[in-house]
Amino acid sequence: MLSESRNELQRIIQQGLISTLFQPIVSSLEQRIIGYEALSRGPSDSPLHSPLTLFATARHCGLLSELEHLCRSTAISRFCQLQLPGMLFLNVSPETLLEPGHSRGATLQLIQRFGLPPARLVIELTEQAPINDMGLLREALLHYREMGLQVALDDLGAGYAGLQLWSELQPDHVKIDRHFIHDIHLDPIKREFVSAMLSMAKASRSNLIAEGIECAEEQEALEQMGIDWVQGYWLAKPHAEPLEQRAQLEDRLKQCLGLQPDVTGIHSLLIETAPVSADCLTLDVLQRFQDQASLNTLAVVDSSNKPVGTVQRNNFTRKLLKPFALELHGRKPISQLMDDQPLVVDIGQSLEQVSRLLTSRARQRLDEDFIILREGLYYGLGRVMDVLRQITELKIREARHANPLTLLPGNIPIQECLARLLRTGHKARLCYLDLDNFKPFNDLYGYAKGDEVLLILARLLRKHCDQRHDFVGHIGGDDFMLVLRSSDWDARLQRINHDFSRDTLPLYRPEHQRDGGFTAADRHGVQRQHALVSLSIGVLHLDAGNNRQDDPASLAEQASALKQQAKNYPGFSVVCGSSHGQSEQYDLAFRAPDQTPCGLQRVTHKSCGYVC
Repeated sequence: MLSESRNELQRIIQQGLISTLFQPIVSSLEQRIIGYEALSRGPSDSPLHSPLTLFATARHCGLLSELEHLCRSTAISRFCQLQLPGMLFLNVSPETLLEPGHSRGATLQLIQRFGLPPARLVIELTEQAPINDMGLLREALLHYREMGLQVALDDLGAGYAGLQLWSELQPDHVKIDRHFIHDIHLDPIKREFVSAMLSMAKASRSNLIAEGIECAEEQEALEQMGIDWVQGYWLAKPHAEPLEQRAQLEDRLKQCLGLQPDVTGIHSLLIETAPVSADCLTLDVLQRFQDQASLNTLAVVDSSNKPVGTVQRNNFTRKLLKPFALELHGRKPISQLMDDQPLVVDIGQSLEQVSRLLTSRARQRLDEDFIILREGLYYGLGRVMDVLRQITELKIREARHANPLTLLPGNIPIQECLARLLRTGHKARLCYLDLDNFKPFNDLYGYAKGDEVLLILARLLRKHCDQRHDFVGHIGGDDFMLVLRSSDWDARLQRINHDFSRDTLPLYRPEHQRDGGFTAADRHGVQRQHALVSLSIGVLHLDAGNNRQDDPASLAEQASALKQQAKNYPGFSVVCGSSHGQSEQYDLAFRAPDQTPCGLQRVTHKSCGYVC
């Protein structure tokens, strides 16, 4: 059996029977492809088709170096033939670098033959066996770096010595093992691990890449944590013709780019600077910098005005100061000297998103500029320092207007959010939340326990609302305001109610937990039985573009009226209506059965007879 596998492997190597699939690595915030990972496969009709079987057989037969050289050659050739954008990530087993017969310079010869710039090739170390000679491995990787190649560490957390490799080799990129990504939105322990990796990446100036993303919730959790470079089946599966997936990938990226109704935009950061074309001569670009002393960066665009790179003054002049550099490059196009991996953002993104993107790029310099797009085309430039300055001012302002207990935005930010919502005409649900039986609970258990209830609710509102789309505010006391643009808004309200019932239950005495209520004085001082504290919510539906006749105060009043209707029902209740200047038209109502912590049971609204 072993001899048959060896013969099949030798046939594959001798005849070059390897095919390559490409899976994109993308920046969700920049809305662009960073590069592609090349994934090799054996012949479809071969017992060695699977990469696991193929490479395990090669390792066992002592033919791993020969197989990997073939895979590398096939991948580089196909990558260049398809003219794929960005970087090419090539999987390399570290033990092959340490073999005495390893051919030094073979990779450089390959990229020179196919015309691939060294900076676009990333050697991705796949750790399948213990690495005993760290010094020799470091020497081998230093050789790659001297050639201008980049280095990535794959599957961090899954191998034998991942953290040691990270510390010793200080790779340009680090990939998180998919174990930590799977269901990360549901697992706080995994989020802690990944947060620690993010801190280590910033300290070592490595780019962190999350692979194995299989659903939108995982992607959303990673983006909220500040991890921008992602890869996985949810975005795109490995494909022999990856450009055919472009439309699907763009749709996925648009889903990542949620725009919030309550955020500060980046329009004020725009610097209108004319770009240069990719075929512009280096001497002409130098003249632009000499004529404009305040010019820090120039964008380089193609014939359709799409950005392809940037030229930063300090780096550019440093290159031209080298001996004979001006004579060598002066009459050549600027595309040969530009940075072809510029930071690119969309004018529709929020200040917070751009700030998170800047901090996620380990090698981003504070004195650099970034490109701003409008509808995919070059629009202007922005300065990193301006983003940081505005973020600082925004945080100071938010702290000044935050509720002192929950630190959620208070009345002024709520009013501003509603004004922006009316101005932009976005579809949304305005939710007014109020706690039933909160005052008697406060009177019986004391204000410290009451504050604990409010803090629990504030935490759950933050947790279950989408930071990219939704707004959470604290009006005061036990009144809260949500602006939900998430399509699953009703499911989010159900989860908030479920967790609120669960997390506040330990605050009650055992007998009150058992009875599902407590005895305390009502507003008139009369002792009576009260149910456990629950949520009443008024939901005002705002249709896209149809609410311009309203004002923020009117919207709040309509949502408050719906909330009062919800309080007529015992236990958790939600009453919904629409905003057309007629707040009495409640077209939807539903509530949970008494003592049921979750699940919305649909009922007929008594005031209008509509059945939900």
